[in-house]
Amino acid sequence: MNLRDLESQGLIEKVKVAERQIWANLTRAEKDLITAEANLDIDEEWAFAIAYHAMLRAGRALMLSEGYRPKGRDQHKTIVVFCAAILGEQYKQLVNRFNRMRVKRHHFIYEPEKPISKTEAIGSIQSARELVEKIKEVLKAESPQKRLFDD
Repeated sequence: MNLRDLESQGLIEKVKVAERQIWANLTRAEKDLITAEANLDIDEEWAFAIAYHAMLRAGRALMLSEGYRPKGRDQHKTIVVFCAAILGEQYKQLVNRFNRMRVKRHHFIYEPEKPISKTEAIGSIQSARELVEKIKEVLKAESPQKRLFDD
């Protein structure tokens, strides 16, 4: 699915975006990664959920950088599909992990009798870190103020 398809289906809409919105989402995604790691020994299921939210926020930053936001129902799914459209085939496996985490996080929130193992939580943090870093690369390449990311 491409951006034109998402737009024609009413899943995304063009918006005017302040650059600070993009960086706020990305900064929060990075903080979510730290929080997920800190929670591993306390509650692996919440660590998983927080790692997923890091991906979601990074995906939202990517959407905003392209001048879009999700619209209507299933906004989490729309963000995943948007990431797939922008990141392309090379990152299909990573986006597929993002989608599986979306489904699993939904089950954790609404059907808490389905557990998430510590191994899954650790893997989720690794996947989230990989996606956040990839999106940072994309944003850095596109940003007129690349110095925001200079270490």
